Amino acid sequence: MPSTKKTVMFASAFLTCVCSFVLICVVLGTQRWMSSEVRFSSTNSSVRVSLTYGLFLGTCEQFVDAGLQVSEKVFQVADNLSSTKAKSTITAIIVILVLSLLSSLLSSGFTCTNAVSNPYQTFLGPIGVYTWNSLCGILILITMILFPVNIEVNGLSVELARGCFSLLQNHIKSTHTYGYSYWIMLLIIFLNIISIIIIYFYDHARYSKKKEQARPIENAPKDVILF
Repeated sequence: MPSTKKTVMFASAFLTCVCSFVLICVVLGTQRWMSSEVRFSSTNSSVRVSLTYGLFLGTCEQFVDAGLQVSEKVFQVADNLSSTKAKSTITAIIVILVLSLLSSLLSSGFTCTNAVSNPYQTFLGPIGVYTWNSLCGILILITMILFPVNIEVNGLSVELARGCFSLLQNHIKSTHTYGYSYWIMLLIIFLNIISIIIIYFYDHARYSKKKEQARPIENAPKDVILF
């Protein structure tokens, strides 16, 4: 059976890993990644399209300067994209998030195993926890980079606006506000770092204890050793 200290440390890391897993599910399940205001010019007036969307679903409204408002529409993100680059990037983000979900699940399993037992395989100990938490954090960071790139470089909001209302003409400007579904990923990275720090302190304390136990043998007088 593991010591009380090991149980407490790994149980704490397990809690942070579970929270990370739940938050990744929230990120995938909620559709508040981005709110955009996209302006287009037409022959006689200026048109503004208001968008709120995530990785799968979104809503859009059209406003004309003359005062006309088109009722809110719900759309599928994949169906509204004609650009191959924008669609491929969205797909890549979803795949990366699923991989981060799996790595977070594995990290939770490793920390739980160490909290209740003493696995003899090296990789099932702290090294495994470091590996899966680091991988999860890196994947989330990549997601946080790819999504803004898709907005700015591939014109994701403009693509979605044109998918909602096909008669839109020249794009003038866009303003973007990132939603809570996006910013939650910062908390996920923070939780992964906390998990690694907790296990590092346990591993460092265990290493220091082993060094202290070995020191009396190293410092023993040579004349005591019998040949």
